[in-house]
Amino acid sequence: MRIGLLTEGGYPDATGESHAWCDRLVRKLTGHDFEVYALSADARQEARPRTALPEHVRLVRRAPLWGDFPAGHRRASEERKGRSPGRRERRRFAERFGDLVTAFATVPDGSGPDRGAPAGDPPSAPDTSVTWKADRFAAGLYGLAELAREQGGLPALLHSEGAVRILEAVCHGPRALPAAQGAQVNDLLAVTDRLELALRPLSLDWYGDRHTPGLGGVDLCHATSGGAAALPGLLAKRFFGTPLLVTEYGVRLREHYLARAAAPLSVPVRALLAAFQGALAAETYAQAALITPGNTHARRWQERCGADRARLRTVYPGMDAAPFAAVADAAPDDSKTLVWVGTVEPAKDLIALLHAFAGIRRAEPAATLRIIGGTGRDPRAPGYLAHCRALAAQLFPDEAADARTVGENPVSFEEIGSPEVPALADAYASGAVVVLSSVIEGFPRSLVEAMFCGRATVSTDTGAVCEVIGGTGLVVPPRNPRALAEACTALLADPDRRARLGAAARARALELFTVEQNIAAFRGIYLELISHAPARPAACRTRDAHGVPRPFARPAESHVPGRWAATGTATRAVTAPAGRTPSWAASGAGRPDAVPGEAGGGAAVREVGQAVRRDDPVSPQAWPGRGREQW
Repeated sequence: MRIGLLTEGGYPDATGESHAWCDRLVRKLTGHDFEVYALSADARQEARPRTALPEHVRLVRRAPLWGDFPAGHRRASEERKGRSPGRRERRRFAERFGDLVTAFATVPDGSGPDRGAPAGDPPSAPDTSVTWKADRFAAGLYGLAELAREQGGLPALLHSEGAVRILEAVCHGPRALPAAQGAQVNDLLAVTDRLELALRPLSLDWYGDRHTPGLGGVDLCHATSGGAAALPGLLAKRFFGTPLLVTEYGVRLREHYLARAAAPLSVPVRALLAAFQGALAAETYAQAALITPGNTHARRWQERCGADRARLRTVYPGMDAAPFAAVADAAPDDSKTLVWVGTVEPAKDLIALLHAFAGIRRAEPAATLRIIGGTGRDPRAPGYLAHCRALAAQLFPDEAADARTVGENPVSFEEIGSPEVPALADAYASGAVVVLSSVIEGFPRSLVEAMFCGRATVSTDTGAVCEVIGGTGLVVPPRNPRALAEACTALLADPDRRARLGAAARARALELFTVEQNIAAFRGIYLELISHAPARPAACRTRDAHGVPRPFARPAESHVPGRWAATGTATRAVTAPAGRTPSWAASGAGRPDAVPGEAGGGAAVREVGQAVRRDDPVSPQAWPGRGREQW
């Protein structure tokens, strides 16, 4: 099976968990051929050294979602035209771009169900306004894709004055989004620039034609996220009928909301881009044959965006348990060490953890806290780490046993790879309790790693924490230092309880969150989706006299490598000198009156199909007792 793997900002060039997950998937599923179509997020990603890929990765295509449209990705038809879009193309673009913008930049007009009905009553009729917006967004999106496919020049049209005027007319119309009604010219220009980047996959040369391979020839498209990564899969579904599988371990729409909230953008720009991403997510979920969220938290987001519950199937991320196998189960001893592991950034709320530790120290004076991790990509992270260090020094002055001893702070800030913490497993093994204090969390990978190490945990109720922990740890509300302190104190004071929770946590993690269960799930999903997909005409080389495809005209034997299985249309024809019977056509019993289709080589000739024809080099006189009229 040929799998088109669609990625954005990750595999095969970027580092991080998204890269690791895709790499494990590709390397473990050796029975399939993969074609990777990667969208890069920035220039730094493309500058990274290329990693060696396994042999069954047959093709890797890359395209940037930054800067100008790369000339090397223009379609052949566009290069042959070599001219700017004409009046007909501009009129067609204005119609389709108008549909797209109207769909996501306006609010419903109230033509749906009764707005005055009580909140608990079901609507008397379907909300036609929502359906109308979805249909119009799809018409605009696929209309622009067809324009890019047939005429080219879509990036230039999206940057044109006409695009800005269309967006301006919608934003200043009577049903425009309230936040977008005050959009100025610079806001409209910013939106069209970002729309060109978001819609860039429509113009790429990834879809193939008579001369080049592409997504039109794959059996299944697997998008590793929503958003721009899923766009090529939507087009393959639209133009070629290729089934689309969407996997989201972090919901792309949620990530967009969080990133735009921190970006220096005006309110109209933020509102318009969020509306576009929401409409794109709804279209992606509507067209996907199956959606595999990584947890219940992601599943709820997808359902709110219109995903059909019948096509949602939770597949937990696979994590490698091998590095943590050597860590012994927590012993019921008197250890008083708390460990926090992760990336230091404001969303982790280390400030609340430090205040909670102050309460823990009052109940357990011997307790210590190890904060292990470095800063991430958040530009605020270095300043936040410095603030946490200053707060720790203020709350916990260095303590000394006497006047001659150097004082030590009960809170330490360390990084993986230091002499004290040479490996990640050592960080978890050093703690009696592992703590997570986040206010925003998707899938808590650090908790799963702590569970692999058999450690009891105390976590805040965010993201998928409760789903991951189950009943094997303590969960408290976020932004509540007192509750966090009480839970940690309770576990530090009860070694036997810590040991029981740690053993249960390790058993749960090994059952649900390993690489093996993840790979087995996707192996079954691939086979399930392709078994339900109808045979596509493009894949059926054999047709009858009326041109109707015959999907099963070629037997399974014809796909086995070897000269005897070669066919006249799919591979090089098997030839033999005139007047000589090839070995595969000879009668098995050596009888001169053998008939094609009976025992022996004749059966093979009948099943090969196209190898023996009237114009074949194999002469009819090679068959004794058969005249030309009997062929």
